[in-house]
Amino acid sequence: MIAALKAIHIAAMLCWCAGLIALPLLLIAYGHARRQVRYSEFRLLTHYGYIGFATPAAVIAVVAGTALIFAAEVFDLWFVAKLAFVSLMALTHAWIGHLIEQSGLQRRGRGSDPGRAYDMPWPGIALAIGLPSMAAVLWLVLAKPDLAWVADLLPDIMQAPRDQLP
Repeated sequence: MIAALKAIHIAAMLCWCAGLIALPLLLIAYGHARRQVRYSEFRLLTHYGYIGFATPAAVIAVVAGTALIFAAEVFDLWFVAKLAFVSLMALTHAWIGHLIEQSGLQRRGRGSDPGRAYDMPWPGIALAIGLPSMAAVLWLVLAKPDLAWVADLLPDIMQAPRDQLP
């Protein structure tokens, strides 16, 4: 059971990470297409890449990973750090979706609101955030470092229960 969950989780993570790399590259390559044919190609690639590939892969990775947490009973400090970096990947994913949507709605003022042009931020920012996050997740999973020293940096009030449980 655990081996099957790990296989599903790893495969979905690979697909999700591929989407987080490919979609910003597509936005950079096609983002300022002037000809309608290139723009239509750009919209199809980014839309289906996001909706049909990257997002389902992300959902499957999160669901399989959540099931794996409880099946393998992983509750270590390195795992909390991994979840923080996965959250950063999810925020990057959402921002890429926003860029894709805005690139279709406000194509240089020719969209639904011609008076408002959308100056898309450089999509390479998503790569600059996503790639280190992916590398950190990979390192944390493979190395499983002892992060007990991080807990020592926290104040005492954050390390002790506060007698609020029934």
